[in-house]
Amino acid sequence: MFKLSNKSVVITGGGSGIGKAMSILFAKQGAQVHIIELNTEAATDTVNEITAADGYAFSHTCDVSKQQQVIDAFGKIGRIDILINNAGIAHIGKADTTSEADFDRIYNVNIKGVYNCLFAAIPIMKANNGGVILNTASIAAHVGITDRFAYSTSKGAIHAMTLSVARDYLHDNIRCNSISPARIHTPFVDGFIAKNYAGQEAEIFEKLSKTQPIGRMGKSEEVAALALYLCSDEAGFITGTDYPIDGGFITLNN
Repeated sequence: MFKLSNKSVVITGGGSGIGKAMSILFAKQGAQVHIIELNTEAATDTVNEITAADGYAFSHTCDVSKQQQVIDAFGKIGRIDILINNAGIAHIGKADTTSEADFDRIYNVNIKGVYNCLFAAIPIMKANNGGVILNTASIAAHVGITDRFAYSTSKGAIHAMTLSVARDYLHDNIRCNSISPARIHTPFVDGFIAKNYAGQEAEIFEKLSKTQPIGRMGKSEEVAALALYLCSDEAGFITGTDYPIDGGFITLNN
């Protein structure tokens, strides 16, 4: 089950965190993985880890906010069976404390970046008689998160884009779903805590962990496993749906 042999997979932001875990797992399941990354070094490290385990992976340096760069990268890849729109950036701030520059930065990567990848990949999938698209949204698309105005806006857009794409391309045999993680323990989380709470790392980590009713942060590998299922042939009857992976955050945190 869940084999991806002879599948070509594009994963944006595949060089670190959740994207890296997806890249490694999908390659293990037989896919040819194409990592779209702005951080060339991170992408290369992930590719090397996959190839050392006899998998197939390639890196493509690309800024997803630049449409022509995305079109050029996807054109070089050729066939695309699965697209995972995972690249994204975070921001802390409320509506009246978020600068225009910061709002535009979040929009350009988290929203326009996904649009650019959809714009480039969908014609390729249509010509290939179908495909699968998975977007990384967030619990912030569903519940109010303090001081996350721009980020929440972007992830709400991802949720809406998922529904729109699923509806528009039903008859092109293209499925589109999204996943909504809560806090996942990644190097980004460790860096964020170290930068903003120097000397309080253990205390803040414990506090953030306990915001999930299950009592801990999620693991990147757990998110990757959900992504694998949704992108596999076994999930062929699923489209236009968002899947929280949140340790009970949305439904039990009251």
